Amino acid sequence: MKQMIKLAAAAALGAMASGTIVYAQAGAGDPPKVRVALYRAAPGQQVALLKYFAAQERAAHAAGVPTGQFYAHTDGDSWDFLAIDPVTTPAQDAASDAAAKKMGLPTGPAASLEFRKYIAMHTDTFAVGPTTPAQYLASAGQ
Repeated sequence: MKQMIKLAAAAALGAMASGTIVYAQAGAGDPPKVRVALYRAAPGQQVALLKYFAAQERAAHAAGVPTGQFYAHTDGDSWDFLAIDPVTTPAQDAASDAAAKKMGLPTGPAASLEFRKYIAMHTDTFAVGPTTPAQYLASAGQ
């Protein structure tokens, strides 16, 4: 599990690096908060899990809620998918739920139960970024 978290952190850093230049050029404020999540699909459920994620993304887009970056595992540790998503507000969550409901998708506890049919494991953690070491030091008063 520790190795998986290290790999997730490394993948997240690499993924966030793609946005670092844009944030560094903007130069104002604190970096955004993100949720980094790893998923291992239940055996034989990779396609169903991807369809679930795609439906959730369509609902977010319909609600005007930003989505993040999604990565599919190709080699190495035992995870299948990695997502780096912006931390949303309660209002954004409500808008996504309303859009999902209009699309006939489950919401609330029903959505959680549906999601869990497709996964063997998932873990998530919160971070800030993209940022640079210098920007992070400045935000820490260093």
